[in-house]
Amino acid sequence: QGLKPIVSTESPALIFGTTTKLASDLPATDSFLGKNKVPDLQKLFQKADGLPVHLKRGVPDKLLYRTTMALTIGGTIYCLVALYMASQPRNQ
Repeated sequence: QGLKPIVSTESPALIFGTTTKLASDLPATDSFLGKNKVPDLQKLFQKADGLPVHLKRGVPDKLLYRTTMALTIGGTIYCLVALYMASQPRNQ
């Protein structure tokens, strides 16, 4: 017995026949074809205009925020009504 390895040291057979390309093998032009928007967004979000971050992009953010709040309040009211109805005894 001694110090023999329990697990086989042979590498398993390949599942897929293709080799993996490393990131260093890819040309730099193919990796990203769009414009980097991060600096523009950083300027927008770091502007000192008194708005919270989740509302800085204007109308779409306000619409999403108000929809989320309406669904949250509506769901809370629905749960409270369901709990109230479940707590009442049934008429026979």
